[in-house]
Amino acid sequence: MDIIERKLKWCLKQGKIRGRKHRGLRKTEPDLTDSEKHISKALHNLEAMQHNIKGGFDDWAVSCAFYAMYHSLLAILYRLGYESRNQECTINAIEYLIKRGRLALDTKYVAMIRRTDELMGSNAKTLREEFQYGTEVEVDIELLENLKDNAKEFVETVRILLEQIK
Repeated sequence: MDIIERKLKWCLKQGKIRGRKHRGLRKTEPDLTDSEKHISKALHNLEAMQHNIKGGFDDWAVSCAFYAMYHSLLAILYRLGYESRNQECTINAIEYLIKRGRLALDTKYVAMIRRTDELMGSNAKTLREEFQYGTEVEVDIELLENLKDNAKEFVETVRILLEQIK
């Protein structure tokens, strides 16, 4: 069993915990309505990203870019019959589905949201945490442009993919 499968099992175990809202991943029936709501939220976050950039709130634009990508992943999971309440579980589930041939999404999109990316120097999740929880408000323009372009490409790619897995 590889690390992705071990993480997925842990996430599914967390999803079975009763008595409180779970903090993992749960197998459910496919939910097209919630899938559509998550892709709408992703598009909303892209608009908020643009608005924040124009308004000089680059630090919040970083968070919006991350959440645009994240809600795109949630849209996929709901479409395939999963409910996730944990960012790492969401990302790991997508990676698992790609590597097992159950999802036709390039792994570069997992890299955009989680792994170190050579163009950006960091990943979207780490950047989001740095700017959301830290005190820095200025973002390198080139970094912000790369993140903005990646987020737009990410959401559009997922929108196309969702049409294929209806």
